[in-house]
Amino acid sequence: MLSYFNKIPAEYGLVCLRELLRSNRTANLQLVVQIAAKCVDRLTIPAVIEIFESFKAYDGTFLFLAPFVNFSTDAEVHFKYIEAACKTGNVAEVERIVRESNSYEPERVREFLKEIKLPDQVPLIIVCDRFDFVEDLTRFLYKNNHARFIEVYVTRVNAQQLPVVIGTLLDLDCNEDYIRHLVKAVGAACPVAELVEQVEKRNRLKIILPWLEDRIAEGNAEPATHNALVKIYIDMNRDPESLLLNNRFYDSRVVGAYCENRDPHLAFIAYKRGLCDRELVDVTNKNALFRNQARYLVERQDQALWAYVLRPDNEYRRSVIDQVVQTALPETHNPEEVSSTVKAFMTADLPTELIELLEKIVLDKSEFSANRNLQNLLLLTAIKADPSRVMDYIVRLDNFDGLDIANIALDTELYEEAFAAFKKFNLNAEAISVLLDHMHNIERAYEFAERVNDLRVFRLLAKAQLEAGMVKEAIDSFIKADNHEYYAEVIDAANRSSCHADLVRYLRMCRLKFKESRIETELAYALAKTNAISDLDDLISGPNCADILTVGDRCFNEGLYEAAKILFNNISNFARLATTLVKLADYAGGVDAARKANSTRYVELVDSELAC
Repeated sequence: MLSYFNKIPAEYGLVCLRELLRSNRTANLQLVVQIAAKCVDRLTIPAVIEIFESFKAYDGTFLFLAPFVNFSTDAEVHFKYIEAACKTGNVAEVERIVRESNSYEPERVREFLKEIKLPDQVPLIIVCDRFDFVEDLTRFLYKNNHARFIEVYVTRVNAQQLPVVIGTLLDLDCNEDYIRHLVKAVGAACPVAELVEQVEKRNRLKIILPWLEDRIAEGNAEPATHNALVKIYIDMNRDPESLLLNNRFYDSRVVGAYCENRDPHLAFIAYKRGLCDRELVDVTNKNALFRNQARYLVERQDQALWAYVLRPDNEYRRSVIDQVVQTALPETHNPEEVSSTVKAFMTADLPTELIELLEKIVLDKSEFSANRNLQNLLLLTAIKADPSRVMDYIVRLDNFDGLDIANIALDTELYEEAFAAFKKFNLNAEAISVLLDHMHNIERAYEFAERVNDLRVFRLLAKAQLEAGMVKEAIDSFIKADNHEYYAEVIDAANRSSCHADLVRYLRMCRLKFKESRIETELAYALAKTNAISDLDDLISGPNCADILTVGDRCFNEGLYEAAKILFNNISNFARLATTLVKLADYAGGVDAARKANSTRYVELVDSELAC
């Protein structure tokens, strides 16, 4: 017969196969299948399938396609084979082919399997699982009362798809007890994050609470599990603050975002725990939790975060700064936190705000009030940004670097402030220098010198007085300073101003310091000028290094004959003595002195004076 079919045209062959089935389908089915399989190249698969289908001979289709389906890539062949297998009850083969084949059209097969309603839904489960028709599968199984196959799917086929299944069941208003049963049946194999996402977006988180608690009781540390549990407890108000503070496993960023619209304070706690800087700043800004933000910034000690908050375009900057100054920093006991905060304000170039900050720390009673660096910084910042505050700070503060601060104030022409700082730290010489060199107030300098009674101060005052032509005052000050350093200048000034009496006092002091010819020479002259003859006599009678001849000549030329007499007599200059005695009308003495001088000229001089 095969030989016959190979000889006749294909159309006649198809007619013959059709007649064989019509005459005796049961007896001839196997023969038709054999002939069709052998002559398939001439008869074609679609034509043969059409013959079997016309007689509803799906067993014939199944037997005919079985040898070809494993090698064919024709989607129609695969579909017809699946169809025939279903209609002939070969469910195992349906299951095999839908699992192994890559050639059938998933949507077509899915719809066919749904329509045919096999008692075993595993083939449909396989197709939907392979091609991600899980939602459709779940909807079909649930609506057709195949709940047990839903459980088969998630427990035996693909537990990873449980979240999608649960989400779909929730949309279908499925009984919660059944849902809990499914979740419990899958257990730890379920992907937590996905399940949480599905129930959370439907606002049904509580439905998985028992399952979550079981997972955590088993020691599960997965963040997603703890995220979900924390969210549920927050909604249930089960001591959420303690939970957020003590749970080590939840994702702060995820939980914080969940809390933002429920309780911003809880969001702050979550973000703080996870160091979610930007999120924390945003939530505290939105909800005016500036005190919380300020405390976090101080504790965090992160300069990049400080820079972000203190940037000029931050509309909330002023509010945050106020809380840092008023609350956060005064509360801290950590010097590193103080240092970091101060550095941040300096980096942000906020001198006015920095002054506010430092005032709160330094001027108000705190454990950092006496901190030298902070006091220095407060003063320096004020000098730069608000000089009007400097004097008050100098008066109130006690532990700053007085010399450095005063010099900086001096450089910025804050003379009163510089003077006050020098004076506060007993830098008297520097203080009076401000009065003299910068303020040019000798009167005030004198009052200061009298008050402090410091030798160095009097020396500087004396020099200034001398330069100002205040000779008597200068001499008084030099004497109080016990200073001979400027004796030459004093001598010249005193002689110019005829302050010989004062000069005497000064030179006597100098004479005690060291021996110098000019000092003793000028002392002798000053004694002569003040008619202190007895003192002059005492001076030159004792050990001295004065140039007595010079002094004698000066006295003679100025008519100070009594002094000149003593001086010339001291050095036995009888010639000059004779002349001096004549001026004093002591002619006998003059003659005697002239004879001692052995000078005829002086004798004649005396005689001529007598004759007159």
